[in-house]
Order: sequence, then structure tokens, then C-alpha cells
Amino acid sequence: MKDLIKKLTETFGPAGAEGPIREVIRKEVEPYVDEIRVDALGNLICHKKGQGGKKLLLDAHMDEIGLMVTHIDDNGFLRFGTIGGVNPYISLGQRVYFENGTFGVIGSEKIEDPKDVKAEKLFIDIGAKDKKSAEEKVKIGDSAAFFQPMLDLGSRVVAKAMDDRIGCAVIIETLRRLGPVRNEIYAVFAVQEEVGLRGARVAAFGIEPDVGVAFDVTRTGDTPKGITMEVALGKGAAIKVKDSSLICHPGLKEYMVKLATQVEIPYQLEVLEAGGTDSGAIQLTKAGIPAGVISIPCRYIHSPSEMVDLGDVEACIRLCKALCESPLDF
Repeated sequence: MKDLIKKLTETFGPAGAEGPIREVIRKEVEPYVDEIRVDALGNLICHKKGQGGKKLLLDAHMDEIGLMVTHIDDNGFLRFGTIGGVNPYISLGQRVYFENGTFGVIGSEKIEDPKDVKAEKLFIDIGAKDKKSAEEKVKIGDSAAFFQPMLDLGSRVVAKAMDDRIGCAVIIETLRRLGPVRNEIYAVFAVQEEVGLRGARVAAFGIEPDVGVAFDVTRTGDTPKGITMEVALGKGAAIKVKDSSLICHPGLKEYMVKLATQVEIPYQLEVLEAGGTDSGAIQLTKAGIPAGVISIPCRYIHSPSEMVDLGDVEACIRLCKALCESPLDF
């Protein structure tokens, strides 16, 4: 799992520029599914055929937060807009990279008050001498991602883009472990979640599943004087009850709790007061789809150093596998 997580998290793929990560995931899942296609928006849709059971959509978004070049000044410094929820306080001093291999560091104008640290005060320095030399490396509209290699801390790992490459890893590993199943399994590695749950919406519309389950990270309440929340690292898969994008289907939520109890999978219940997931879009597709979320607890979300516990990841994989093999009769 560590090798897979490292490969996924260190691959480039901000929202709207998911090409590199899509190809990495395609190669990982090809041996375990029957059909693979890419839809018009760029979602990677993988179908493992069943034997007349229900259509189960497993979703994890493959995009990550990032930056987009909006202006190159005469001295070769790059101004940028954000792709998704990028915190300017966390960004300052971070290294970033572009798909073509250009690297840079985020600097700032002179700032007297820390409260003035905003995206419009920041720039990317790619080491260019002037505008012309900068334009030889990047152009307006190019996307950049944060650059951080994965850190192995033993039972826990830290990397950029755990949101949501760790969800992708859970689905990939589940597919690897699955044998023949009754249900029709559609694994969707979605684009553009970070900018509005866009990929999942069109994928669900095309598949029209009977059940949809998203796999995404969730915040924790276990750091010193952190947010008040029951979810913690090391306590198992988080079965979502509610977030800002949806109230999970109560029957599906209770069904997943029942499965986890029967198979002795450690779990915790999650109520996320701020933030959403692809299931919010899946739930509202066509005439409505019963939707839920299995969350991977994660510290320092939307930073270049997101932390997960491998025991929690394993619990999510086991619960996903049990769900795929179940009759889905909630």
C-alpha cells in the first residue's frame, strides 16, 4: 500500500489537468476490471462485470488542489489564481511544480500584518531572469501543484494530495482483492471535485447506479485544541452521517454500520460541519440516488502535508470490499 500511495500522491493532477494521474490509475486498475473508458469531462470509469446484481458506483476524485498562472511580470515572477481551496498562509514558502517539470517557490510582497497574507499578495518564483525567460518555461493558464515527496512515518504516512488519492488507493486495492461478484461495480476516478463536484455529477448521470458511495478524506478532531469532532486517526473507517453537501441515505448508512459490525471492521461515525464530497452530487443525479460516504480520517487537509493512518486505510478497504460483495438490500 505504501508504494501505491507514494505513486498516486506524487503524481501531478490539479483539477482540470488530471491527465498524468489518470494514466497512472488506468495502469493500476486494468488487470482487475472488464471495461475502461474516459468520458467527455475526463472521468476514468472502470466496470467490473457482475452477475445481474445492482449497479454500485464507487467514487474517488483524482484531482488535487493547485494554482494557475494568471500573469507574468517583466521580472519573470508569476501571479496566480487558486484551483480549489488553497490556504495562502500554508502556501507561502512552499515549492510547486508544473506538468512540464518546471519548479518554483511561492514568495510574497512585503507584508506588514500577517492578516494581509492573501493569494493576490503572493507570486511564484521559477528562477527566471525576466518575462521572456519565464515564458519559455510556462504560459498563462498553466497549472501547478505543490511539490512534496511522501513521508513514511511507520503506521502513518504524510503526502500532498492525500485528498483524494488515498480514496483512489482504497478503490484500487479493493478491486485487486475482489473475486467474482454479483453486483455491477463501477469504479469512477472523478475529475474536478475540488472546483465543484463536477466529474462525479456527469459520471453518475451516465451510469445511473442503484447505489453510490464516495471515498474521500475527512477532518479529525484529535489535534491539540483542534476542531470539536469525534473522528480521530487510528480509530477506523469513518462512515459519514452528514456534511455540507448531503445528508447520507439513512438506510445505506445503517447498512454500512451493520456490515462493519458483522465483519469486525473498526469504524467511527462522521458528522462534518464544513466541507462536502462527490456523494452530494451523486445523490442529486437524475431522479435521485441513494448515496453515502466512507471517509478516510486525515490531518492537515488542503496542505502539502496531509496525514493518514494505514490502519484506517485498511479498514476502509475491507468495508468497501464487504459492500461490493453484499446484496445491497437496505
